[in-house]
Amino acid sequence: MTQPQFTVATYNVQKGFGMDLRRNPQRTAQVIASLQADLVAVQEGDRRFGERAGVFDLGELRAAAGLVPVPVPARLGGLAHGWHGNLLLVREAEVLAVEGLHLPGAEPRGALIVDLHLAHAGPLRVIAVHLALMAQARREQARVLADLVAGSPRPTIVMGDMNEWRRWPSTTLSPLDAAFGQPGMAASFPSPFPRLSLDRIYVGGGLEMMSAQAHDTPLARRASDHLPVVARLKVTTRSADARQGAAPSG
Repeated sequence: MTQPQFTVATYNVQKGFGMDLRRNPQRTAQVIASLQADLVAVQEGDRRFGERAGVFDLGELRAAAGLVPVPVPARLGGLAHGWHGNLLLVREAEVLAVEGLHLPGAEPRGALIVDLHLAHAGPLRVIAVHLALMAQARREQARVLADLVAGSPRPTIVMGDMNEWRRWPSTTLSPLDAAFGQPGMAASFPSPFPRLSLDRIYVGGGLEMMSAQAHDTPLARRASDHLPVVARLKVTTRSADARQGAAPSG
């Protein structure tokens, strides 16, 4: 029996501003469409301050990429464009539960936690994050995330801009490294001359990473200061939820 495969990506869109210092969300949406991913974690998907207006016209994004945003519940602010700028875009998925987690540290950082059932892949837990610039805060945030995924009955993906410039393994991300092993990573920053692997994808609980690479195209090099990182995943074991024949709950 063929093991299900699917594609995920993480992309810091720099609030829609490109390397030409122009805000052009249509250009960013074109890059996202070209990824042809089933799940895309977006960072800096809002304008950060004030009412935190979204970067994208979500209707245009759906038309361009075939992806829809996971809605944030009213108790978390009800913002269509995500949580702390973290936006999860999905294709052919049933969203089962959504939570937002404030992460420790002086900077306003959060994790968007989504349980879903992805077509052709089954139940998943996806955690979209943007970690702190400061090393000590980043280390504590990694610990919180590792504790969160411990014992999860579902295949789990943690992906985002980890803001870690050191090669793997890294002391600040060691809790995640211990929980998942080596992440999918590639030089993704700065986009015109990528040298640092800031953007990483961790998978576990019955998922295998088949490949991971930066989406390095002329358009992507202009659209943001980060390149997207794209991973091809394979489901290797059925989750506890699937074995029990029940949909995951929050």
